[in-house]
Amino acid sequence: MRRRGRGGTIAGMLDAPTAPTTARRAKQARQTSEEYAALGRAARATVPRSLHGAWQPAADRPDPVAVLEEQAASRVPELVPIRYGRMLVSPFTFFRGGAALMAADLAPGPRTGLETQLCGDAHLSNFGGFAAPDRQLVFGVNDFDETLPGPFEWDVKRLVASFEVAARDRGFNAKERSMIVARVSRAYRDAMRGYAASTSLDTWYARHEVDDLVDMVLQKARPKQIRRFERNLAKTRSKDSMRAFDKLATIIDGELRIAGDHPLITPIEDVADRPDERARIDELIDNVLRAYRRTLPHDRRVLLERYHYVHAARKVVGVGSVGTRAWIMLLLGRDARDPLFLQFKEAEASVLEPYLGASRYANHGQRVVEGQRLMQAASDIMLGWIRLDLRGEQRDFYVRQLWDQKGSALVELMDPLLMTGYAELCGQTLARAHARSGEPIAIASYLGTGSAFDRAMVEFASSYADQNERDYALLQAAAGDGRIEVVTGL
Repeated sequence: MRRRGRGGTIAGMLDAPTAPTTARRAKQARQTSEEYAALGRAARATVPRSLHGAWQPAADRPDPVAVLEEQAASRVPELVPIRYGRMLVSPFTFFRGGAALMAADLAPGPRTGLETQLCGDAHLSNFGGFAAPDRQLVFGVNDFDETLPGPFEWDVKRLVASFEVAARDRGFNAKERSMIVARVSRAYRDAMRGYAASTSLDTWYARHEVDDLVDMVLQKARPKQIRRFERNLAKTRSKDSMRAFDKLATIIDGELRIAGDHPLITPIEDVADRPDERARIDELIDNVLRAYRRTLPHDRRVLLERYHYVHAARKVVGVGSVGTRAWIMLLLGRDARDPLFLQFKEAEASVLEPYLGASRYANHGQRVVEGQRLMQAASDIMLGWIRLDLRGEQRDFYVRQLWDQKGSALVELMDPLLMTGYAELCGQTLARAHARSGEPIAIASYLGTGSAFDRAMVEFASSYADQNERDYALLQAAAGDGRIEVVTGL
């Protein structure tokens, strides 16, 4: 009778010399890790880390105002002036709306070839809190309109540049700004090294609780900042469909409706100004909900079926997104104290696609949803997508809850110490998002343990912030000479 190993245990089988298959697998796993590390080192030899800092505009760089005008061509014409007005508030708000400009600027630069799922618009205001399905408030990337696979450094560069621009907006000096930007890069690098040493499951489960942010604020903020932060956090925790219902719903002629506030909120019957469109609203809504339902897992379909449609309206959102078609829809369950507010947001082609290739998904709403699920440790349970025929044009949308404890940091209240802490948190968070779909061993190997990449990011962020200010001045000039129409204060 053949013995199974020491004590007949699984451990004994693994230890026994009669398990060559297991030994070969273990050796192969070690070699695979080494190969990934070698891939990172090879990328470092081909694209030195210092090369990322040397940025300057290409000789054939397009006119930034023309790029924005080209984007505006597919948007709602009456809303485009609002977008320009919001971008003209400051160089920082201009940067927020300039994802297409930066994509074009990054494309001719050095590429490591180390790919991951990109946010595509990883500026600091696109990080924030939101409720996980277990109702814990977590912190992560929360905007995926431009998501697409691509070189990890593109997201890092947009993030560090956003901190440089925001720090200038706050009036910080050059030394303070460099410290903040370097902290973003170092936090990303250190976190990626940690994920390289973690199991795939541990990386997948990892997430940042908002309590991490609370602890950081309590350690670094002044009493006035702490009070403001606590009020903002309490407001974020209260943001849900019930709060949206109390804020946005009203009774008009005896019927429950979303209150209009034109041009920011326009009821569907006012958008559908043609008689034939008004007559087909109920049919259109039925088609929308059926199409959306098909993209949900079975359990979420059961949940959705507890609700019935009440009303819809077009709602202006964000800075760079203004002019795209964004809708909110009110549904009710048992009664008026059981609302569900959904947001249907138009998804156009990612600004990265001209340089990284078309998405694998035919529907850009699905592109956004799949990218979000890849990058977030916990996502909205109502995520879905649809395609609509609007006046003869096919348009894609993704669907999510309008408010689900979503909140952003108050950048305008940050001093250098607090922004440095926030920079560290964002760097760590972006690394976690990238490690889920990319290969952390290769990226960590490329970045190394020294500060070469951090110094390059400081140099890049400063150069790009200079370019951002020049582009902002060009948009100001275009507004001044009447080339573009601008609406402010909305």
